[in-house]
Amino acid sequence: MFLHPIHPDRWKALTHEIAEWQFSDGQQLRYRFFTQPCGELWLNSGRLVACDPATRLQWHDNAEVRIPPGRYPVVLTLADISEALDGSRLCEAYLSLIVCDQPATGWRFLAPAPPGITPPPLGRHEFIGIGSESGWVCLTDANAIERLMPDPAKTDWEWDLIDTGDEHGWISLAEDPDHIRAGTANILLPNATTGENLVLSHAGWGEGSYALVATHAADGTLTAVHIDLAVLPLPPLPEWD
Repeated sequence: MFLHPIHPDRWKALTHEIAEWQFSDGQQLRYRFFTQPCGELWLNSGRLVACDPATRLQWHDNAEVRIPPGRYPVVLTLADISEALDGSRLCEAYLSLIVCDQPATGWRFLAPAPPGITPPPLGRHEFIGIGSESGWVCLTDANAIERLMPDPAKTDWEWDLIDTGDEHGWISLAEDPDHIRAGTANILLPNATTGENLVLSHAGWGEGSYALVATHAADGTLTAVHIDLAVLPLPPLPEWD
């Protein structure tokens, strides 16, 4: 398994620090990174779905990646990009599913695909993006979606569950600062019986295509799966400059 090295100036998932970048045109940027726990994700089937919940989530055949089944902490890494680093302008930088607490030493792009579909061969620098048209992303379990979400032929997910216009909708809950924080929510799926849920977050810059990344320890152990929301001013690979 090929792993890219972690370049500290290009990867800030799960960090608590102030980072600075100097550019050849004289521009200087300073971001402050910190994390926000988002509770656990029910992933008892091990079929992880990362997608835009408003426009890409399906009843069946969601693009997925397989990881060991379990219930895992989800952590949001936030970047304070305000000039004074006073918290007045925050961007969601990574949404991360934590698999173990070993330190990460390398990373690779993941290639989510629907069940039974083999992803096309990808080069080491290529990835299959997670598209977000609504400006939101989520993590959930494919099996939980298949079992618990209502038949979309009978229920309009967008208007009856996601963006209902009242306090019960997923988007309203995500925008409630008293839930986790404004822009993030941990939501029980309809008819959940054992905690089946979905973790929803605003995407840092909004609409876009984002990479799904796995980090690994020195012995190859999977440490986390991250949606990289492309907030850093440098791309993850120097050869992309």
